[in-house]
Amino acid sequence: MKYLGIDSVRPRIAVFELTGCEGCELQLANKEETLAAFLDAVEVVNFREISSSSSDDYDIAFVDGAVSRADEVERLEVIREHAKVLVALGSCACFGGVSRLKNAFDLNEANREVYGDRPQETLPVRAVSEVVAVDLEIPGCPVSKDEVERIVQHLIWDVPYHFPAYPVCLECKQRYTVCTYEVGLLCLGPITRAGCNAPCPAGGLGCWGCRGPAVEANAEEFLTTVHERGFTNDEIAERMSFFGGFEGLLP
Repeated sequence: MKYLGIDSVRPRIAVFELTGCEGCELQLANKEETLAAFLDAVEVVNFREISSSSSDDYDIAFVDGAVSRADEVERLEVIREHAKVLVALGSCACFGGVSRLKNAFDLNEANREVYGDRPQETLPVRAVSEVVAVDLEIPGCPVSKDEVERIVQHLIWDVPYHFPAYPVCLECKQRYTVCTYEVGLLCLGPITRAGCNAPCPAGGLGCWGCRGPAVEANAEEFLTTVHERGFTNDEIAERMSFFGGFEGLLP
């Protein structure tokens, strides 16, 4: 493949799944209008969702899902050893995701309740970066294919890319979306990192914070404001803990 008339080496990429729904991986295989160009820019050597091929010879590893078992720890350490660049893909990989909610319970008791006399191995859920060194994190549930493509361009050709520093609220204004607080809904938009184009507020759901905290998120002012609007600590904590990205900012 040529870029600006210069032959470029197609980096070998591998995509791996840990604990999660694998929806972020499906995002990579969607968006047909750019899929051919995307695949032309890279060489996919390991990606169970789209190919039966398997190789340990790769440059960039995308890891989707959280870590919740000992065998996943071992597998992740091997991936880290092989990868020149390791990317945490999606909210589960970046923060622990929805699965991290189980950490609030007694795991032995929950195991017995669900599996009875056939308990399954389980550990407290961790993000990928809590187990191995991560070079880049792409948050979202699921990730934005547009954003992933821009980041791949950055990794391959050094095309400048920066995650937005502003919160989701700005993207709501750009879309002319009526603020969900005006209709009485809780929303984490004021403290969540933008980059998703705010689909949840536009759909009338409010932001659930899947992309984690915005740069210099003013959590103190946010909590003051939502309390003034009548939301309780339990309601706020439930929303902020849903994807695991606000663990240190919970009320």
